[in-house]
Amino acid sequence: MKNKFTNLSEKVKGLIPSKRKLIQLYCALLYNVNLKGFTSGNIYEGSSKQVCVPGLNCYSCPGAIGACPLGSLQGAYSSGKSTLYYVFGILLLYGVLFGRLICGWLCPFGLIQELLYKIYTPKLKKSKITGILSYFKYVILVFFVVIIPVMYAFRDTPLPSFCKYICPAGTLEGGIGLLANKVNESYFSMLGPLFTWKFLLLISIIVCCVFIFRMFCRFVCPLGALYGLFNKFSIFGVKIDQSKCTSCNLCVAHCKMDIKTVGDHECISCGECINVCPTKAIEWKHAKLFGNVNTEKTNKYSFITRSISLIALLIIMIFCIFHYWNESSAISTPAATVSDTETNEGNQPGDKCYSMNLQIIDSNGITAETIEPSNTGKITIINFWGTWCSGCVKELPYFNQIASEYNDSVSVIAIHTYMIYDTAFEFIEKYYPDSSIIFALDSEDEGYYKMLGGRGTYPITVILDESGTVYKVFLDALEYDDLKECVDCLLYKAQE
Repeated sequence: MKNKFTNLSEKVKGLIPSKRKLIQLYCALLYNVNLKGFTSGNIYEGSSKQVCVPGLNCYSCPGAIGACPLGSLQGAYSSGKSTLYYVFGILLLYGVLFGRLICGWLCPFGLIQELLYKIYTPKLKKSKITGILSYFKYVILVFFVVIIPVMYAFRDTPLPSFCKYICPAGTLEGGIGLLANKVNESYFSMLGPLFTWKFLLLISIIVCCVFIFRMFCRFVCPLGALYGLFNKFSIFGVKIDQSKCTSCNLCVAHCKMDIKTVGDHECISCGECINVCPTKAIEWKHAKLFGNVNTEKTNKYSFITRSISLIALLIIMIFCIFHYWNESSAISTPAATVSDTETNEGNQPGDKCYSMNLQIIDSNGITAETIEPSNTGKITIINFWGTWCSGCVKELPYFNQIASEYNDSVSVIAIHTYMIYDTAFEFIEKYYPDSSIIFALDSEDEGYYKMLGGRGTYPITVILDESGTVYKVFLDALEYDDLKECVDCLLYKAQE
């Protein structure tokens, strides 16, 4: 009877989340605190999106309020030196401060993997084979995060290859997160072989994580590989007091990661080894900063400090929820007014296109001139783009060709997103100094983009006839033939 009670007690304890799990959950919520994004189907594009969060969290997740460090790094190769230095600086800061402690405590996808592993099934234990496979993530880091994106950057075509071809967090949080909302039903028409591949890869990783502890983290994740390089030098993490260590290797045997010693490049600083060390040789780096050296004092005041910490975290979370909820409400697509109804203004085919005066930009910066895209008197191609968007940059030559060939009858207006807009000036000077394209800048709150149906993804193209009526809307990158077909069709209709 006593054994049964003990077993039941252990099971109940197993259901209570540890401190680390609570912090992981808190970080996952904090990274994705824009809760309105899940109901509206929009991607948040505010100022905080220019800051990288420490863990792997997709930029395109409807709730995300920050950028993914890996996605930012791959995009930075083609975004100018200042952006590249900024992203490298952020990653260096995170690495020096925490190393792979970020993987163990601050990464939402790490939490997902650990929860999957809790499903009751036979488990694959670590071995020499898993130890060898753990180096595969460095191959992914070198080729998919460095070499391939840099090669495409030299060809002036940004390609975030890891995000595009592999990242399961992007598929789960970004792809499925957006497709799960009814307002994004039109996105299903954009799906193709690439999404099928990434979806199957996501399912495979999820299944593997049920049987293998942190499968993606151990064998694939290049962000973990990058942070692992800083483990020995990071300010926070776990370390061994060699004067107390007896080399019993209980810590290595207990660890589910493929470590060879505590604190090496595979260690995620989860802290579980501290409790199994018989000589108490393993401890936290700079433990004095957390006031846990004096055990008696810690026990005496632990309830008070934990309570204060919990209340502070809850206050921060509630503040963030209200802040982002109200901010996303303030910049949402405007509702139809009386004048909209009278003139049938809108963003659907057959509607008179919404109007807005936008500032024209060139290689020197923002000019004093403005353009009103719905009132050019010509067939107008409105393209929303950004220098950091690989699909946008890839299709821009086709718009340039159309603008040149149909200069008398077609206006091509390329509207750069307000986010990191300063990179556009150098880009225009380098690649399109004498282009017939009219380059413009969206408002600070991306107002025109949202008016015309933008929901956080780029590029988007809206084609208007000569009267400013919406003819077609494209929610993906276009080819030259697609543009030419639309222009020729509108020109033919105008001649009838």
